[in-house]
Amino acid sequence: MEKISIAIDGPASSGKSTVAKILASDFHFIYVDTGAMYRAITFLAIKHNIAFSDEDGLAELTKKYPITFKQSAHGQLVFADDEEITQAIRQPDVTGAVSEVSAHGKVREELVEAQRKLAQVGGVVMDGRDIGTTVLPQAEVKIFLVASVDERAQRRYKENQEKGIEMDFEAIKEAIAKRDYLDSHREVSPLIQAEDAELVDTTGMSIEQVVTKIKEVIQSKGF
Repeated sequence: MEKISIAIDGPASSGKSTVAKILASDFHFIYVDTGAMYRAITFLAIKHNIAFSDEDGLAELTKKYPITFKQSAHGQLVFADDEEITQAIRQPDVTGAVSEVSAHGKVREELVEAQRKLAQVGGVVMDGRDIGTTVLPQAEVKIFLVASVDERAQRRYKENQEKGIEMDFEAIKEAIAKRDYLDSHREVSPLIQAEDAELVDTTGMSIEQVVTKIKEVIQSKGF
C-alpha cells in the first residue's frame, strides 16, 4: 500500500488506539500513540514533583526525557528516556491530570514537533485529539471517531479490569465527561473534527466493524 499518513482523532475511549494499532499492523505502517506521549509527561511531572500548572517545567521534561516506542511480544512499549512506563502512564493519577498537562501550549509545541518527525518517513497511523487539525493537517486520510459517554465508560472500565486497575464505573464516566469538556474547550489545539475528516460513530460497533469502515473510507479515497 502507498505510504500515506492516516490521522485518527476523537475523545477518550472512542477506540482510537485499538483501531490505529490494527490498521498499522495490517498495512505494515508505523503506529504513533500521541496520547501516550502526553501521559508520559504527566507521569514524569508526578514523579519529579512538577506542578501541572508549571508550563515551563513541563516543557523542560519533554526535552530532558525523550519519549520513544518499541515493539515487543506483548505489544508496543512506551519509554521515557530509558525507563519503561507502559503501565505506569495508565494509572488513575495520570489519567486524571493528563488533560491539564496537555493543554499547555509549550508542551504541545514540543510534542507536536516530535510527532511530526516520527511521521516524516511516511506510512504512519497516528491517533490523538488534534492530529488531523494540527499535527498532520496534510494527512491523506482523516478519521474522527465518536461514541456515547456510557459506551466509552464501559470500554475504559473493562480495559482497567483487564489490567488489574480497580476504578468505580461512575467515577470513570464522570472523568470521561470532564475530559471531553476540557479537551474541547482548551485554547491550544482543542478537540474538534477536521473539515475533511470522516466521522465514524463507534457506538454499538465492534472493533472489527470500525476497522472495516475505516478501510472502506481509505479505499474510497483511492488508496
